[in-house]
Amino acid sequence: MAKVLILMGSKNDLPVAEKGTPILKKFGIDHKIVVASAHRTPKRVEELVTKSDADVFIAIAGLSAALPGVVASLTTKPVIGVPVSGAVNLDALLSVTQMPPGIPVAAVGLDRGDNAAILAAEILSVGTPSMREKLSEYRKEMEAKIIAESEMV
Repeated sequence: MAKVLILMGSKNDLPVAEKGTPILKKFGIDHKIVVASAHRTPKRVEELVTKSDADVFIAIAGLSAALPGVVASLTTKPVIGVPVSGAVNLDALLSVTQMPPGIPVAAVGLDRGDNAAILAAEILSVGTPSMREKLSEYRKEMEAKIIAESEMV
């Protein structure tokens, strides 16, 4: 059972998704990556979302970036939108962040598949002390890395 379903608008978005997969693996979160376009394969998107047993969705898309909003319209589970950088960064950012009332999408920065994975882990940690502990350890690791880098300059 995939706890997180990652949907990408196209295979070109795979590098963004791959930023998050090591983090999901580190936290022991089962996940699956699929390609499904809100515009070119809307029935596939609907089927994937409505039949999924995932607890959190990550939707990655560029250009008009409609995928996160479409996914959110099909489920009441948390959806994290990841806008993909390209020729029209602002369009992707606004498409993910400017959702209408009642259909929210959590948004991370351009190409931040890693932050989407961390946010998914945080969502899944609600009511799961072991996941919260893993997240706490992860932050301690980041802190130690920054301190070590500071000592090298």
